[in-house]
Amino acid sequence: MNKTSDYLEYDVALNKGLKLLNDKKMCVIGFYIIFSINTGLRISDIMKLKHSDISDDKLFLKEKKTKKAREIFLNKVVKSSYESMLATLDFKNVNIDENYIFISQKGTTFRTQSINVILKTLFNTKRLQISSHSLRKAFARKVYENMNESENALVLLSDIFNHSNIAITRRYLGIRQETIDNIYLTLE
Repeated sequence: MNKTSDYLEYDVALNKGLKLLNDKKMCVIGFYIIFSINTGLRISDIMKLKHSDISDDKLFLKEKKTKKAREIFLNKVVKSSYESMLATLDFKNVNIDENYIFISQKGTTFRTQSINVILKTLFNTKRLQISSHSLRKAFARKVYENMNESENALVLLSDIFNHSNIAITRRYLGIRQETIDNIYLTLE
């Protein structure tokens, strides 16, 4: 059976990302983790970002999959993590604006498969299916929890993710399965 990606706990992912920001070899991955869990973007949209794209407080992009325009506010965590990554890489006085952000040590943009292998290693777990999509789901779960697991949260997430209805968003978050699992637990 082909299982979909599980979500990671936001705080676990954030702490892992923050820790990696000080490691010259892994700081770009650390920033990728932090950026992902704070924007909810797909990896295909993140990997094409250039430094100039995130120089302001807002990111404007056209999603690769949906072809829809998105405007995303970059919070303080993203902005300070970006500055930390640049400091670790010693990019203080270098004109990097038109360069891609997520460059591997080989000098090329990371491939999705490479990111997924790295994430599986970093979040070494046998019980969870971890991939780049797990970070997108971490974002969604954090938004849902911050909004008291409300229907309004599901409506907003449905809009953010361009889901056709909130039933899809509920399934995406794994809420339906959790509810079903809890039914069985109440029978004990």
